[in-house]
Amino acid sequence: MVRVTAPHQVLPVPPADLPGTLGALRAAGHGYKTVKQELRDNLLARMRAGGDRFPGIVGYDDTVLPEVERALLAGHDMVLLGERGQGKTRLIRSLVALLDEWTPVIEGSALNEHPMHPLTAASRALVAEAGDDLAVGWLHRSMRYGEKLATPDTSVGDLIGDVDPIRLAQGRTLGDPETIHFGLVPRTNRGIFAVNELPDLAERIQVALLNVLEERDIQVRGYQLRLPLDLLLVASANPEDYTNRGRIITPLKDRFGAEIRTHYPVDLDLELALIRQEADLVAEVPEHVLEVLARFARAVRESPSVDPRSGVSARFAIAAAETVAAAALRRSGLLAAGSAPSAAGDATVRPEAPVARVGDAVSVTSTLRGKVEFESGEEGREIEILAHLLRTATAETFRARLAGLDLSGFISLVAEGTVIETGELVSSAELLRQVGTVPGLAKALDRLGLGDAPTPEEAAAGVEFVLEGLHLTRRLGKDVTESGRTVYGGRS
Repeated sequence: MVRVTAPHQVLPVPPADLPGTLGALRAAGHGYKTVKQELRDNLLARMRAGGDRFPGIVGYDDTVLPEVERALLAGHDMVLLGERGQGKTRLIRSLVALLDEWTPVIEGSALNEHPMHPLTAASRALVAEAGDDLAVGWLHRSMRYGEKLATPDTSVGDLIGDVDPIRLAQGRTLGDPETIHFGLVPRTNRGIFAVNELPDLAERIQVALLNVLEERDIQVRGYQLRLPLDLLLVASANPEDYTNRGRIITPLKDRFGAEIRTHYPVDLDLELALIRQEADLVAEVPEHVLEVLARFARAVRESPSVDPRSGVSARFAIAAAETVAAAALRRSGLLAAGSAPSAAGDATVRPEAPVARVGDAVSVTSTLRGKVEFESGEEGREIEILAHLLRTATAETFRARLAGLDLSGFISLVAEGTVIETGELVSSAELLRQVGTVPGLAKALDRLGLGDAPTPEEAAAGVEFVLEGLHLTRRLGKDVTESGRTVYGGRS
């Protein structure tokens, strides 16, 4: 059940049986917990139940997640250090699922104050006046998360708060807490607040977070409010910024109880799992093509031509898979236009299904080069470097998938001058017609995970991969025509 609050926003509606007053809340046996106690108890409950504590987080089970769990159990604020695209923000947002689904609040409180633990003078007065009749609202855990991408122009008012001139104009004095318009951090009281790319905050703004982390109070415009905020503060940073540029002030670093280093997927299987989980594919991408892209991303990450301090985001491989799928869909659409039914009404031509081939990966070397920071001496060679690494990844996948398999039938096919044309706009039917019946094809398709009865498009994807692999291992020649088609034939 949901409540619609805006054209594109829906909020969960609390169950009707939840207590509606402070008296009913006490009668129900509800006890006040801090956010960190809540996270600890719910994490322990998931551990004891054997459930997935961090759904959707891939590749961190034995490295990062145990450290995160120890930090949560210890009640520590934490900073996650890692290069771009390592899932830091995704991991931080996943912590919300460890909060209670519903938590009671004083209705109308800007700071999500607990009815049994009011913070502001106004809320304390309200609780004293209303007693057990105090109206209680319920806040869903999805509304207990705040996030700010740190930028140099972020102000103390954005994070902590500032004096509201309108309230001053209404006759209140500057020392009155009611004159303050609270910022993002206090408004996330009783929740989780994340600061992404913390080093980008100006040093004077970082100072404003010191009291929040240690004393749990806030200071605005020269006077102090004793508001014991209840929240978990989590930050992310690039280790280059954090350790070398010194842009996080030392006292603030000292306030974080846990410093956790993230990383890219440690092996190929995890890289593939991440692509499968995150990529929104508009066409079928066979496993061997995904493996080429995963190896390609890892090769780019490890290349001496790429700046290691910047890193190569996991989004690189995800975007590559989506681009390859889009190329297959484009081929399908263009071939459908070229094979439209004739005037005589002959509609027997089978439409081309969108299935990606290894040749479709060539386009990613130009479209994704902006995601990679190259070393200064490689200017002008970016596409050349990426193309070389893609060929290397294809050859490695070919060896891993088809090593030891007799592929002499393909070599014999072109031994006497026969050529095979493929390319972005060559249909699967045309490619398979050129190849015909080749000894060893069925075993190759099976090794590629295409099954006993692949579709023509899947079979064409397998054939093209075998031809390209044979070329890269110097057993077949290859040329590219002026029209962009690839011609395999002869010996290199």
